[in-house]
Amino acid sequence: MTDEKNRLILRIVVPDAPEPGARVEVRPVVDGVDILAEAFTEGPGQDPRYLLPPDGPLTPDAAEPREVRLAEAQCTEGCCGALYVTVRREGDEVIWGGWRNPDEDEVDLPEFRFDAGEYRAEVERAAADHSWEWPARTVARLLTGHLAARTDWLSSWDCELGSVSAWLWEPDRINLFFFHPSSSAIREDRPWLQFRMALALSGEDPAAQAEGLALRLTAGDPRPSAEVCGGSTEFARQLGYAWPRRG
Repeated sequence: MTDEKNRLILRIVVPDAPEPGARVEVRPVVDGVDILAEAFTEGPGQDPRYLLPPDGPLTPDAAEPREVRLAEAQCTEGCCGALYVTVRREGDEVIWGGWRNPDEDEVDLPEFRFDAGEYRAEVERAAADHSWEWPARTVARLLTGHLAARTDWLSSWDCELGSVSAWLWEPDRINLFFFHPSSSAIREDRPWLQFRMALALSGEDPAAQAEGLALRLTAGDPRPSAEVCGGSTEFARQLGYAWPRRG
C-alpha cells in the first residue's frame, strides 16, 4: 500500500477537421496516460459544457458518490457503450473507481486516488480555461449565461431552455434549442415539442453579440421565429403546431 497520489490533467481537445459531427471533448490524463485511449475507443470524451460547469459532475460531493459519464460511443451509448466512473470523496482524497461500460462485462482500469486540493484545482483550472473556444462557441457560452438568468422569459411562454450550441462545422451561427411545454413532459409521457432557432453571427465582439442576442430573444415569444425539430406529428397536432415536412 502506497500513500503516493495519482495526478490528473483534464485536456480539452478540439478536432482539427470541422466535419459534421466533430465534437470538442474532455480527455482525462492520469499520470501521463490518456484514460480514454486505454479503456474506451468507440467515441469521444464528453463535451466540456457537460463535464466542467461550475460545481459540475467531476466536482466531488462529500456526502454522496457521483457516477459520471466520461465518454460515449459515436453511434450512441445504447449501440456501442460508454465509459462511466464513480467519483467519491474520502477525507483528503478524491477517488475515481467503479468503472463501468454498459457494453462490456468489465473495464480494465484501476482505482485512482487524487489529493483533494490538487484535484479541485485542476477541475477549476479546466473549467475556467476558454482559450480553446472559437468565437461562436464563446457567444453560445455567454448567451447561455444570459438566458439562464432570465428563466422568466421562457416560462412566461410555457417553454423551457434546452441548450445553446455552437458546432465546428457552422462557424458563423449558433443554434438555440428549447422545449414546449418542458423537457419533463418527455419523462411524463405528455405531449411535447422541441424548437430550434438558428442565430447568425457577425465579426462583432462575442460578449457584445451575446448581450445583443439576449436582449432580442427575451423581448417576446420565441416560438414564431423557431422551427419544430423534435417531438412527433401527433404531439404537434395536439399542441396546435404544424409538423415540418422533411426532404
